[in-house]
Amino acid sequence: MSTYKQHQKLTAIDAAYIAGLIDGEGTVTLTRKHKNENRQLCISISSTEIDLLEFVLSAAGVGKITNKQASKSHHAHSYTYAVYNRQALVLLEQTPPYLKSYKHDRAALILKDYLAVTPRNGKYTAEIMARKKVFEQAVLSIKANS
Repeated sequence: MSTYKQHQKLTAIDAAYIAGLIDGEGTVTLTRKHKNENRQLCISISSTEIDLLEFVLSAAGVGKITNKQASKSHHAHSYTYAVYNRQALVLLEQTPPYLKSYKHDRAALILKDYLAVTPRNGKYTAEIMARKKVFEQAVLSIKANS
């Protein structure tokens, strides 16, 4: 039986550094892993520097680093750190004071409403599903320079 990863409390310096990585090379979004699934919270950071992503993984205590396939032979090998759902929410709770881009506004809205429209058991009533769709549109409409 595998153990559930526990999120670690970030120091203020680490939270600010990770927020900078999210602002510069990352995303705060709602995504689908499969076509017919509901959207879920995702925080990701892409980089060619695996040591950087290993630091994020170690500091946060949750998430996963994956290899990204280079589309051209002359492109550098790159990696992506990603964390989803409630584990992403815990990470996001620690970074808003330091986020400076539009991702700050996305984070604020997600922190305010995500749990209310995302039942832990995955069972959506018609009312919650309707509220979730409005929430998704609101989050995804927050873009750079908006």
